Amino acid sequence: MIRLARTNRTPWSEWWWTVDRWTLVAVAGLIIIGILLSLAASPAVAQRLGLPGFHFVYRHLVFLVPAVLVLLGTSMLNAKQARRLAAIVLAVSLVLMLGTLVFGAEVKGATRWLNIGPFSLQPSEFAKPAFAVLAAWLFSEGARGRIPGAAIAFGLYAALASILALQPDFGQLSLLTLVFAGLFFLSGLSWFWIGMMGGAAALGGLAAYSFVPHVTSRVDRFLNPESGDTYQIDRALDAFRHGGFFGVGPGEGEVKQILPDAHTDFIFAVAAEEYGVLAGLLIIGLFGFIVLRTLGRVRNENDLFVQLATTALVVLVGVQALINMAVNVNLMPAKGMTLPFISYGGSSLLAVAFTFGMLLALTRRRAGARLTQPDMMGRAYA
Repeated sequence: MIRLARTNRTPWSEWWWTVDRWTLVAVAGLIIIGILLSLAASPAVAQRLGLPGFHFVYRHLVFLVPAVLVLLGTSMLNAKQARRLAAIVLAVSLVLMLGTLVFGAEVKGATRWLNIGPFSLQPSEFAKPAFAVLAAWLFSEGARGRIPGAAIAFGLYAALASILALQPDFGQLSLLTLVFAGLFFLSGLSWFWIGMMGGAAALGGLAAYSFVPHVTSRVDRFLNPESGDTYQIDRALDAFRHGGFFGVGPGEGEVKQILPDAHTDFIFAVAAEEYGVLAGLLIIGLFGFIVLRTLGRVRNENDLFVQLATTALVVLVGVQALINMAVNVNLMPAKGMTLPFISYGGSSLLAVAFTFGMLLALTRRRAGARLTQPDMMGRAYA
């Protein structure tokens, strides 16, 4: 039996006593909810497509095994190793993203995927967390005057943003821009440059609305439902009304029978119908806990790189979850963005595991890393 005593100096023992176990429990909760909702939503979608009933469930479980290994393996890294791994992942992702423009499979008018045998890979999912960590390091090094970090980080952002615009994938581009703008703000750069970024983002959004038909359609249908087909959003809202506070019961939901993306973009609506508003609040609570807990742990961190990288990663996860849930309740135009650890999708699952692994690695206790120690909710005490 493996002993995890504090005096045991094995890698696993050191990991156990330094990792943020409360965040780990919250992540485990999201993984379990993802399995339950895959069982609830996926069979109906598979049957409509003429596939075996548990096709997507089995694939979800198959991808979950390497995802958990990625999460645990990455969480055992130190800050320097995490930074180096992020650089490697970003370089590989950039090459593969360029490959999607030439060899990518077109899905719903966009070439975001590379087909590798029986599997499909979306490289941009891995580029986001890798970029967040590497950009954080560049900003921290720039603050020390060692390298022109802000300029290099902006160049990397411009390269990623250009590829995402060409695919096109404006949902991922918006998320990447929010994370980069957050790093800009936290690193203490001037309001002038932050304002310039905001203006550029607004112009980019206007250009996307003006020249990309599917973006125009989604925004118009959000602002004026009578201007086009709002079938998926209408059915998702019906699911929330039908489920009420306690839900109609496991397996009794109707929305999964008719929504094409019930197992991916609209799995939050499936959860609300079958398990009620309580299930929705539980999911929101778990994501909220992870965000607040992480921010609480790093607010007294004395390593600027760790502080910036951890904040960027948790913003990436929190905003992605927020966008998915907001689309489900018609507070935002449809984005095609998954709910981390819960929606079906191999690339998404592996990339989210990599993101959380980095998050856990950077928030591990290190000698001399903090001025204070956090309590269970992330509040610091001497």
